[in-house]
Amino acid sequence: MKLSQKTDIPLKGEIAVAPDKSISHRSLIFAALAQGKTKITNLLEGEDVLCTAQALRLMGCEIEQKIFPARPTENFWEVNGVGVAGLSEPTDILEMGNSGTAARLLAGLVTPYNFTSFFTGDASLRKRPMGRVFEPIKQFGAKIISRQNGLMPFAIIGAKEAMPIAYEMKIASAQVKSCILLASLVTRGTTTIIEPEKCRDHTEIMMRYLGLKISTEGKKISYSGLQEFDAKDLAVPGDISSAAFFIVAALLVKNSQVVIKNVGVNPLRTGVITSLQEMGGKISFLNEREVGGEKVADILVEASELKGIEVPANRAASMIDEYPILAIAAANAKGVTKMNGLAELKAKESNRLLMIAQNLEKCGVTTKMGDDHLEVQGEIQGEMQGGVRQQKSPAKIITSMDHRIAMSFLIMGLTMEGGVEIDDASMIKTSFPNFESILDSFL
Repeated sequence: MKLSQKTDIPLKGEIAVAPDKSISHRSLIFAALAQGKTKITNLLEGEDVLCTAQALRLMGCEIEQKIFPARPTENFWEVNGVGVAGLSEPTDILEMGNSGTAARLLAGLVTPYNFTSFFTGDASLRKRPMGRVFEPIKQFGAKIISRQNGLMPFAIIGAKEAMPIAYEMKIASAQVKSCILLASLVTRGTTTIIEPEKCRDHTEIMMRYLGLKISTEGKKISYSGLQEFDAKDLAVPGDISSAAFFIVAALLVKNSQVVIKNVGVNPLRTGVITSLQEMGGKISFLNEREVGGEKVADILVEASELKGIEVPANRAASMIDEYPILAIAAANAKGVTKMNGLAELKAKESNRLLMIAQNLEKCGVTTKMGDDHLEVQGEIQGEMQGGVRQQKSPAKIITSMDHRIAMSFLIMGLTMEGGVEIDDASMIKTSFPNFESILDSFL
């Protein structure tokens, strides 16, 4: 259990948040397929990413953590690539832990190889449907054996002669898109993807940075497989999804002013910034630059009076992981905030839509939940509904093994007199290993 309580101490100073998880997964995968050695700096060393590293080792790739000789307190990761079609059959079951990203991306990666791969994960991941990636994988020519409803564990029997596909995605999903692109790497011919709307494009950015020729025309993406590429060092920026927790904390705690250094601000990932600014949040980008093709900046956040807004459904693709922490901001804003396009939240580490609503209610916040939307009633005349700020006992939060629910409600605790008590914080290390130490440093 973990407890957080209301603080009147302003959050001040500079912090660095966890490295970007999405980019970390992709850095390891593309380094494994390159010709030569790749040095990856600032790789996220959370359990999710380490699952990807271990899976690639089981497929014949050498991956080592090393220390900079001149900077013994800093490390990097060295990956000895095997070439674009050089992976070998896994020597053991691929354990994905809690990582849906690892499972879906690596499922695509092994699709065009003439071998069989077995995937499993923890109790939470084994409840999450994988059918959305199975559909395109089968079109490439691979076969899949899984539990009912496309659940883990599952096996992928790779296509002996993978055929390129033209695939129109039903929902905007970077994981589905990346699964298809990774399968296309070792598939002769041109694979085409049509997105319903643009979603995060870290895979495409990395492919271009590494010299691969990928075509994007509006919502249509085309790639011709079997392009070899040389290793190129990679630097992972801070994760906007991790930064969002401390952005909201700084907005909510009076007189706070925080600079979050070196954060990836890919325009397809900054929906949470747009939403918080619309709510009145004082957030600005400093020292904007480009690293490895990705937009990066330092983020200045100042305490702000927030107001309720309506978040459009078409923004969901750019902030799908940030709705739990946006809901915390909404609970502390004046008026009602309505978030639309949330159906995808029901297929995350938990049913996040339900978990957000239920746990906000435990904190004394009134919500209205629909199939794909959530309304949050914020402060009324300066006090949260039910006078929960004066509540002396902590609200008991059920996380359902979901790291983003845990972190979001620890931030919520900073606004509540009695605080919150999280039933389990152990899963936070899967994506943000030093979250608690950063939070504790402010208190």
